[in-house]
Amino acid sequence: MNVSDFGVYLRKLREERELGVNQLATMSGVSNAQISRIEKGSRNAPKPETIEKLSKALKVPYEEMMSVAGYIKDDHQVKEDKPPYYALSPSDELDIAKELEKIMQNLESNEALTFYNEPMDEETKRLMQISVENSLRIAKEMAKKKFTPKKFRD
Repeated sequence: MNVSDFGVYLRKLREERELGVNQLATMSGVSNAQISRIEKGSRNAPKPETIEKLSKALKVPYEEMMSVAGYIKDDHQVKEDKPPYYALSPSDELDIAKELEKIMQNLESNEALTFYNEPMDEETKRLMQISVENSLRIAKEMAKKKFTPKKFRD
């Protein structure tokens, strides 16, 4: 569904009930400006909370409006939110795993994992590995946030 479909649907419902934008705003508790923007298609489908208010005011089943808005699929499953643009992809996960493996091999082969010239025990090595992995993940996400062009962001 494109953005304007929900707006056309909302306007049709409102006009069928012979309601003005201000009347619907008063009945639903949703601002008249927001209703106008939705109907004109100048904003995305509203949040589920807003749809619930509109459905009660228009006496339309909530599930029907959620379906038209694209939140509910045909099999009545609520659609999952899309992950953020900076979420790690499977390729990123593979890169992190390879880099982590290289770092851990370098540390172990050079006897670098020592503390006061005592070798680290296995538990400490595992904690070190977890810390390095988390650092790599954070660095990758920060790089994606910083260097992803705006046109590819949400």
